Amino acid sequence: MVKTIPMIKNDYLKFIKRQEAGGKTIVDKLGKLNKFYLPLSEWIYSIYIKDYKTKIIGLSGGQGAGKSTITGVLKLILKKKYGLNLCVFSIDDFYKTKAERIKMSKKVHPLFLTRGVPGTHDLVFINKTLRKLQQKNFKTVLIPRFDKSLDDREKKKSKWQKIKTPPNIIIFEGWCVGARSQSQMELKKPCNVIERKLDADLVWRKKVNRYLKNQYKFLFNTIDKLVYLKAPNFNYILKWRLLQEQKLKLTSKNKKTMSKSKVREFIMFYERITKHMMNNFSKISDLTVFLDGSHRSKKMKFFVK
Repeated sequence: MVKTIPMIKNDYLKFIKRQEAGGKTIVDKLGKLNKFYLPLSEWIYSIYIKDYKTKIIGLSGGQGAGKSTITGVLKLILKKKYGLNLCVFSIDDFYKTKAERIKMSKKVHPLFLTRGVPGTHDLVFINKTLRKLQQKNFKTVLIPRFDKSLDDREKKKSKWQKIKTPPNIIIFEGWCVGARSQSQMELKKPCNVIERKLDADLVWRKKVNRYLKNQYKFLFNTIDKLVYLKAPNFNYILKWRLLQEQKLKLTSKNKKTMSKSKVREFIMFYERITKHMMNNFSKISDLTVFLDGSHRSKKMKFFVK
């Protein structure tokens, strides 16, 4: 077990308390710090000091698995304990604008109007941003923000994230980060009512799969190490996503939130790839964290690639 530093412990507990505001109480806080956050931070540090070059760490897991909370804690520990500068951003920040998705829904398939699946992200923008973050002659890098309540990219660049210091570690998180394509045979059987009724001819599924096989594979190959958060089963993805929406409703005044039925429908767009990742965690990740129903880390397993 990695030893807890008092200052980190205090700052960590303050951070977690803020995360609990309006949401469910986080259980076993110090247990998570000692058994999960500190060992994970030490592992990331050990990767960096092999050559002291900027490392891209992918963090993946189904919706509501706790990726945002984890990145916040890692940023705190890696800075305070190891003196590393972190840049953290989500693939969600790079969703195509609503206008771009409307255009895509008309030209390719109506289901591309809904953000989420491969094909609805601006990959050119992501690749360009990653290159800028790793350049030797570093200049301030702007990372977009996506307003999910408006279902569109934040237009005011003054509200975008500004990275003013060259990062030692880039944490690139997202529900589908590291996902792999499926075989044509796997695509045939619909996994829910959306696929069965709105994609009976498989046009949407096949297009999403081609994106994964080509453009997304190129992007994910730039990741040095991938951490995957594995939920007990897909039912928890829905449960945890509903908790996210409840928290958003309590903490974000005058912002649109989804009803339970809307969340259930929204999750269907993610279901196929989420389940494929859950079944193939050992193939896609360098480190898999097995979560229990209360978001606690039951165990961590490394995979040698």
